[in-house]
Amino acid sequence: MKTLRIYFLSIIIAFLSFGSMKAQSVSTVDSLNKKYLNWQNLDWKTDKVAGVSVEKAYNTILKGKTPKKKIIVAVIDGGVDTAHVDLKGKIWKNTKEIPGNGIDDDNNGYVDDVYGWNFIGNAKGENVNAENFEYTRVMKKYDPLYKNIHSKDVLTPSQLVEYEMYIKAKNKYNEELKLYQDQKKKLTRYQNKLDSAETTLKAYLKKDTIKQADVEKITSTDENISKAKESFLSLSKKGISRASLKAYKESVDLYLDKYLNLDFNPRAVIGDDPENIKDVKYGNNNVKGPSAGHGTLCSGLIAANRNNGIGINGIAEDVAIMALRVVPDGDERDKDVALAIRYAVDNGANIINMSFGKAFSPQKAFVDDAIKYADAHNVLLVHAAGNDGQNNDSIEHYPTKVLNDGTVAGDFINIGASNYTVDDKYPAFFSNYGQSVDFFAPGMNIISLLPENKYTKANGTSFSCPITTGVAALVWSYYPELTAKELKMVLINSTDSHAKLKVLRPSKTGASITTTFSTLCSSGGSLDAVKALKTAEKMVKNKKK
Repeated sequence: MKTLRIYFLSIIIAFLSFGSMKAQSVSTVDSLNKKYLNWQNLDWKTDKVAGVSVEKAYNTILKGKTPKKKIIVAVIDGGVDTAHVDLKGKIWKNTKEIPGNGIDDDNNGYVDDVYGWNFIGNAKGENVNAENFEYTRVMKKYDPLYKNIHSKDVLTPSQLVEYEMYIKAKNKYNEELKLYQDQKKKLTRYQNKLDSAETTLKAYLKKDTIKQADVEKITSTDENISKAKESFLSLSKKGISRASLKAYKESVDLYLDKYLNLDFNPRAVIGDDPENIKDVKYGNNNVKGPSAGHGTLCSGLIAANRNNGIGINGIAEDVAIMALRVVPDGDERDKDVALAIRYAVDNGANIINMSFGKAFSPQKAFVDDAIKYADAHNVLLVHAAGNDGQNNDSIEHYPTKVLNDGTVAGDFINIGASNYTVDDKYPAFFSNYGQSVDFFAPGMNIISLLPENKYTKANGTSFSCPITTGVAALVWSYYPELTAKELKMVLINSTDSHAKLKVLRPSKTGASITTTFSTLCSSGGSLDAVKALKTAEKMVKNKKK
């Protein structure tokens, strides 16, 4: 699931905002608040901005040095606009493939995979956009089998595992279904209230459209007019307008018609068996797909051309983005994630960026095996911790570094989201946390790319993840002698410590609980490019002794 969307929807559902459901799209970054432009690259001590010190790294420790290796970064996401002007020259190209000839020239199993692969499409060029949530799919599969089970004693061990997952999914499904059905009723009430008020006020003002300023000037003592005025202004104060109600309705309908709809089956377009990892003959080479905003945003943070006078400054210069489309508007499938990881490894990726996550993983074994495969081939996996404002040590959030066999993946990093300044609000309020999170990186008010040469500002651990990936690629490009495990330890051991900092524990319920930053991640710190480069240099020198 795209973590960006989770963040926006949670705010609206909680009635903290009735603003637009979509991120603002602008043609130039000049239209956005310049305060936040490239802030993630700045330094706390030098600039008083809590970035990851990328500019300081280029201006000091890297000055006069040349990268030794181009790092290939696979971005597993919802799609990437490989033609974005700010990614020119930064897209991986499969040189063994002849574009557009309809032949698998390199015999890797994928036809015309020039820039990567789309695992949620078919050979006809049709693509999956919206999908069910995973718990909806679990409900769909197991409800006919287990809905009448009244005692676990009648189940075999394998059935018991399925049954317990089904019960969790059923509870989650029913909870969310009720929530959105209630939201739809609430939406209807607000719509009727606004319609009534506007009808009365239009007649009184003799205008076809109503403006708040005109309503505020009304002094009529007529009871109907006064009530209409009060109702209109009350709704306006809550941010409720026709535009916001339309956006809210689209959101609620998306949940009820797609995410939670047991009869919705978009996978039929692909025609594979999503529970058979050996059924791999599907997909297409359209790595952009119908919704590439999230993946393009992530790619820009990693690799956008630096100091070219347009857009933003990415982190790593000697880097190439491999685009792997896996994440729909809804929950990704375990099989697609697993095959994308394997594709990335087999086609030369050094780092895999995974800005997605979900609460259920019925084919976790597929993903576990792929993680082990990446681990065995010296590939670093960077994953977003999630945007639920919860402790990842006590909730399920997949994929995870803890595998089914009890082992912990050695090349897997989990990243939380941090804020602009180092104070009690340093951890982003929505960020997941816990000792299974390795460290934090910027994730609030992040400006980056959108498709069609556009830009936006957004929030989420989705963006802390590629910022970390970018620093990892930067370090590895200068110190390729490091293994993936060593690079991981370099990043963790060189964090800028905030262990004793008193902060508000992330929460999307409005709870104000103060804790120390050390309780929010295992390192007690945040990503620091300068320290990472220095640590890498020392480690490489020690390896040569």
